[in-house]
Amino acid sequence: MRDLDTKTRYSAEAPPVAEPVGLLKELAGDGRPLLMLVALGLILSGLFALFLSATGSFLPHDVAYLGMQPQELCALHACRVVHFIFHDRVSFGGTLMAIGTLYLWLIAFPLRDGEAWAWWTLLFSGSWGFLSFLAYLIYGYLDTWHAVASAGMLPLFVAGIWMTRRLLPVRREGLSSLLRPAVPLTFRTRAGFGRACLLFVGAGMAVAGAVITILGSTVVFVPQDMTYLGYTAAELNAINLHLIPLIAHDRAGFGGGLACCGLTVLAIVWKACPSRALWQALLVGGVTGFGCAIGVHYKMNYLIVSHIAPAWLGAVIYAVGIICLFPMSHGTADANSLWDGRKKATAAG
Repeated sequence: MRDLDTKTRYSAEAPPVAEPVGLLKELAGDGRPLLMLVALGLILSGLFALFLSATGSFLPHDVAYLGMQPQELCALHACRVVHFIFHDRVSFGGTLMAIGTLYLWLIAFPLRDGEAWAWWTLLFSGSWGFLSFLAYLIYGYLDTWHAVASAGMLPLFVAGIWMTRRLLPVRREGLSSLLRPAVPLTFRTRAGFGRACLLFVGAGMAVAGAVITILGSTVVFVPQDMTYLGYTAAELNAINLHLIPLIAHDRAGFGGGLACCGLTVLAIVWKACPSRALWQALLVGGVTGFGCAIGVHYKMNYLIVSHIAPAWLGAVIYAVGIICLFPMSHGTADANSLWDGRKKATAAG
């Protein structure tokens, strides 16, 4: 009997044996590290696009597809064809960096706290971004490096999305979680007006991105493009039959990225509560996105007012929104009223 009690006591005091965990599972964690890798991959891809454009370099498969070096194209109409290609790539690079920055905030804060809207935002905006790559089926140019990068990040994205479902509440919210704002939208307060500005810009980016993707995959050019290039589509085809498909690829890619970024901004501003980190993410995303898209036009002297004015209008409205939301990151009365508004709405729900 004593031996039995002793065995029972020792077995009760024995430390529990930890279940062995594999290396990959430990590194993947709750799935957020995988999504963070995707976000960082987007930022690095954007920086790489800016680097190539700054050095005036085409990718090896671009040269192989065209059968021409950038220097040969630069001999045409003051190098405007090459500048036009780089203008889409710089804009695309800035958009990728903006998306990556906003994704990092989503992953580090609301997704960590199990907020369903953050998970749905990543799912829908990321899916749109990956699916927009398939636009190449229309214009016919397969960018192999873009394909490899997408193929490398897609499994990380899918696995991260699947694993992070466990962070959500047991009673998971569906798409309806995206319909209810974090706080009621009002124009009467400075912060409310700022939110309205950013919501307007986010919606505009999403619509513009979808339109650019469609146009880039079909007609490719708008009239202002033809004016800047100094060539018609037929004349560009006469120069090189592969030139328009290459430009269409860049344009459709930028459109897909812009729509993805717009959807992300729209969801974040609609659903998120004020914080310093949120304000910083929106600021960095706006500076990189609008800075690249607008700044490259001045570098390449593409200054047709009707073409650049929408980007400037969006940037100004976005800047007004950022300025109006600035107090939200410093715990002012306006920010506190927004927090109180959410608490009341949550309690009522």
